[in-house]
Amino acid sequence: MNSTTNDSKKLLALNKPKGYVVTRSDELGRKTVYDLLPDWVFEDGWMPVGRLDLDSKGLLFFTTKGKTGDALTKPGNCMKVYEIWVRGHVTDEHIAAAKKGVKSKGDLLKAVGIEKKGIGGAKTKLTVEIDEGKNRHIRRLFGALKDPKFGTPLKVLKLKRISIGSLKLDLENGKWRFLSVEEERMLLKDLD
Repeated sequence: MNSTTNDSKKLLALNKPKGYVVTRSDELGRKTVYDLLPDWVFEDGWMPVGRLDLDSKGLLFFTTKGKTGDALTKPGNCMKVYEIWVRGHVTDEHIAAAKKGVKSKGDLLKAVGIEKKGIGGAKTKLTVEIDEGKNRHIRRLFGALKDPKFGTPLKVLKLKRISIGSLKLDLENGKWRFLSVEEERMLLKDLD
């Protein structure tokens, strides 16, 4: 364990690669995020804070403190930022609708902020900010919108979480580290 006296005792961060399930064990035998972490993380009961689906990658926290996990996942408490690639032409109307809220399977899904970063053929690169995290939130949000040219649902092709609250992703793919005491303090200071 590469720990120093400046390490947080509450949080560690992992840059989750695509193809790993965020669970303690998988009945289908797929790789889990615990395969990327030291054995003591599993044995000492460190749990993921929130989720990233099998095809998503990026920043994921782990904690042994239930209150810390609850505070970071409580709707409205903590901003999460994602870089995504969407198949389809994302228009200003799509962005306005996504900020206002879109119904999907009984849930109202919305983004706090969306910024168009680029276009490549029939794909659009976006930065998306959300302050809650319903199941497959961003994928379902964009999937509920239609491409104006083809009339087909937009589809999120790539999704990467690049920040949670004040902490920005700074790890290589598949690597982990403890947050520093200062990073933990900055992250948790504004939470209920």
